[in-house]
Amino acid sequence: MTHRYCGRDFSAQDLHQIVDLIAQAPELSRTALSQRVCQQLRWLKPDGGLKEMSCRVAMLRMQEDGLIALPRARAANFDTRRAPVATAATDPQCEITQRVDRLGRLEFLPVRSDMKRDSRLWNEYIQRYHYLGYTPLSGAQLRYFVAIDGQCVALLSFGAAAWKTAPRDQFIGWSDTKRRQHLHRIVNNARFLILPWVRSQGLASKILGRMARQLPGDWQSRYGYRPVLLETFVQSDRFRGTCYQAANWIPVGQTRGRGKLDVNHEHTLPVKDIWLYPLEKSFRQQLLEKSFRQQLTA
Repeated sequence: MTHRYCGRDFSAQDLHQIVDLIAQAPELSRTALSQRVCQQLRWLKPDGGLKEMSCRVAMLRMQEDGLIALPRARAANFDTRRAPVATAATDPQCEITQRVDRLGRLEFLPVRSDMKRDSRLWNEYIQRYHYLGYTPLSGAQLRYFVAIDGQCVALLSFGAAAWKTAPRDQFIGWSDTKRRQHLHRIVNNARFLILPWVRSQGLASKILGRMARQLPGDWQSRYGYRPVLLETFVQSDRFRGTCYQAANWIPVGQTRGRGKLDVNHEHTLPVKDIWLYPLEKSFRQQLLEKSFRQQLTA
């Protein structure tokens, strides 16, 4: 029997290896343990680095399912899943109502992983003003502040694509094998927030257009490869996706309203429209081509 976590199937043998490793080295921290598990199971990013963040999330879920028992967290008072508390740093600012062509230059400021203050501030804005609130992303990800004349006007985050979604997969035309090989080349726009005191006509679509040009280079600098397709999910009973349409994203269908854990096929989540944005004209060809390892053995 296999168990799927964070896009990977874990066999009974894999789970036995993890249990044995915990028993043999109980002094390991959870961080060190995730690194050791990635090394033993060869769970690697496309650039060869360890997928330790995904591994940490996977092991937490294994523990919740009763499959393993992790060592006690070293920093017991720190919980990344705890909702950020609102402070004066994210209080409403001066209203911005001018048309986008009358505003100053947009600045896209990546949230650096070594700047804890900026990361906490981004989380706080999202928790306070985004209808979905803040939830931590696992795996490869980039977050941004968007500013005009030094004032934050918007925030975005990008992370791992959905493992499966029929309309997207039909649009690409790939097999399960190709999807497993190349899914990392698709990046999901997980959050997009225009702050509520910013009401500038055309701003959202301009941000999306600029972001589509900047993201591939930033992603390559961070992770060593360029994504070729963006995806996002827009809750259809709340939003029409107008800004995505204006930015030339492509609607390809809707979700079925089922989450990852909906094994009984019950409609438990809101239905969402699926939008895609090709970052390269040859995106489909690149997602359908043989992997590098296949090319070597062909």
